[in-house]
Amino acid sequence: MSALTQTTLALPPNPNLATGSATYSNLFTALSSSTTTTQLKQVHAQILRSGLDRSNSLLVKLVLSSCVLSPSLDYALSVFNQISNPPTHLCNKFLRELSHRAKPSKTLLVYEKMRRDGPGVDRFSFPPILKAVSRASALNEGMEIHGVAAKLCFDKDPFVETGLVRMYAACGRILEARLMFDKMSHRDVVTWSIMMDGYCQRGLFDCVFHLFEEMKCSTVEPDGMILSTILSACGRTGNLSYGKEIHDFITENNIALDSHLQSSLIAMYASCGSMDLAQQLFNKMSPKNLVASTAMVSGYSKHGQIEDARLIFNQTVEKDLVCWSAMISGYAESDWPQEALRLFNEMQVLGIRPDQVTMLSVISACAHLGAMYQANWIHIYVDKNGFGAALPVNNALIDMYAKCGSLERARGVFEKMPRRNVISWTSMISAFAMHGDATNALNFFNRMKDENIEPNGVTFIGVLYACSHAGLVEEGRRIFSSMINEYNLAPKHEHYGCMVDLFGRANLLREALKVVEAMPMAPNVVIWGSLMATCWAHGENELGEFAAKQLLELEPDHDGALVVLSNIYAKERRWDDVRKVRNLMKNSGIFKERGCSRIELNNEVHEFLMADRNHKQAGKIYEKLDKVVSDLKLAGYAPNARSVLVDLEEEEKKEVVLWHSEKLALCYGLIDQHNSSIIRIVKNIRICEDCHTFMKLVSKVYGKEIVVRDRTRFHHYKDGVCSCKDYW
Repeated sequence: MSALTQTTLALPPNPNLATGSATYSNLFTALSSSTTTTQLKQVHAQILRSGLDRSNSLLVKLVLSSCVLSPSLDYALSVFNQISNPPTHLCNKFLRELSHRAKPSKTLLVYEKMRRDGPGVDRFSFPPILKAVSRASALNEGMEIHGVAAKLCFDKDPFVETGLVRMYAACGRILEARLMFDKMSHRDVVTWSIMMDGYCQRGLFDCVFHLFEEMKCSTVEPDGMILSTILSACGRTGNLSYGKEIHDFITENNIALDSHLQSSLIAMYASCGSMDLAQQLFNKMSPKNLVASTAMVSGYSKHGQIEDARLIFNQTVEKDLVCWSAMISGYAESDWPQEALRLFNEMQVLGIRPDQVTMLSVISACAHLGAMYQANWIHIYVDKNGFGAALPVNNALIDMYAKCGSLERARGVFEKMPRRNVISWTSMISAFAMHGDATNALNFFNRMKDENIEPNGVTFIGVLYACSHAGLVEEGRRIFSSMINEYNLAPKHEHYGCMVDLFGRANLLREALKVVEAMPMAPNVVIWGSLMATCWAHGENELGEFAAKQLLELEPDHDGALVVLSNIYAKERRWDDVRKVRNLMKNSGIFKERGCSRIELNNEVHEFLMADRNHKQAGKIYEKLDKVVSDLKLAGYAPNARSVLVDLEEEEKKEVVLWHSEKLALCYGLIDQHNSSIIRIVKNIRICEDCHTFMKLVSKVYGKEIVVRDRTRFHHYKDGVCSCKDYW
């Protein structure tokens, strides 16, 4: 009852019993003492009953009080519409209130009434109107207001000019914003800040830097907001040298380092990969705020220092969604997909609702993991929580299902999409290419063109990849030519790499070398890597050695090139050279990536390394391996030790090849007789020739369908045949 009493005002029960002036005075006092919207409405009712609803001053007071007490201005707006000839100063106050509320477009309703019924607008009316137009991105209305301001000769007022610069920048008309900016006779720090932020929002970072240099020559001193904008531009472009110059500028000019500017410096260094400098600043920061902590988490994650990122994440007490998403994204992109999904589950337990950015990272982690159970669960979660209509999410689901081994489900997502863009089509084409289904990849490419969706450079990478892995040399030539001649797309290193791969896989090494020699740009790691891999596959050791050495000139620590070089020497039994390469790797701390295979059984992902004995059922797995090898030998299997390029006896090599991680994962899958008829395995490096033969024979002898995803593609084994037709 006490709460109810507080919301009720003591008003004259019958205003007609009091004199008019006393009633007016009582009502005005009641409005001034109101503390809730409910009380205001009670007073409004008394105003109506007293017949004083024609009193502009009472209604003006009611509007202004409502602005203070109500988060929504709908009630204030309805009262305002009852005022005839509202005074301009009231209108301007109301405009300012509306311009920074949740629905800025309502400001235009007041502006229209002022133009139509009121005394009109003055120079103080335009800044809040333009601010509202900026927030609503209402370009057409903004241009009309610009015209009115010019007609009334208010467009030379510095505050109106600043509002116009903001409006054009916010509506994406950056050239018009700059024209207004250049015409201004007086520019304060706010105007400079708006212009730089406008460039930043449009990704025109060079313009941001040039404008800052201009500002330094003016009489206006940059504030923390401008410096933060510049540092953000440096971080987004990776411009560390300019970022350091800004840091020096701050120091030399004794600019106070508040927490916002400190966070901006930390984020800049972290984005540019200078984690040591970021860490130094972070260590000095006290207290450490969430923005800086998140920047450190993101910076360490992006540069592969995932454990350092997790340490800071764990030390951050109050974490928001952005911080959680940064850590999940870090795991998803750093080959820790299971940890990303584990963290996502932990986040949900704490009641933190993900957004689209988080979901894209989670879907990416699931795609990387390659676990179908997790993929199905994520898809259900997406639909249940309202993310299913988002185009980027559907595109990610296509990629996820493709990488989890199910083209059927990937295609199901694609066909149900109400709207598709070039990424949707490209994702589906790449999915077919990854699975070795060049026919459907080309069919979808043609379908895409029929629907007037213009392919981009990434689309052509997918189509060329499909041709390469299916041996469609002439089709690949034709598509590469059409990319240049029909679509006016300049080939990048990746496209030339596809052509080198296309010719190389077909054992047309001379053609592959011609592509490298004819490139208009210098070959990079991708090109030399493609040539090196194809030479190694076809036993062209001399050219392979040359390509590996060229690659190592560009990237001396490239583990793949050093391993291939070592393998070439081992194949030629040049053991001294092998030892030199391996000593170089050891002394430089470079290690060959270890083969690792994952298999999902009973909704749990199990991981195996070569010769792994850490699994809790290791004894049973090796027993099963012995049994499978015995059964396959009856079907003609003989271990192929050619891929074991170390100085061992032949029998030892045969033993080593049987301990490859994918064989262990497969045998674990065969132990469980209740599992699905399809065994799905994900491997981090290319499957070797012996394991490829092994999988084919198991699919025939044991009647199992086996799907293996290696680094480059999928292999679907069924009835002793692989989908790649032994062309991989």
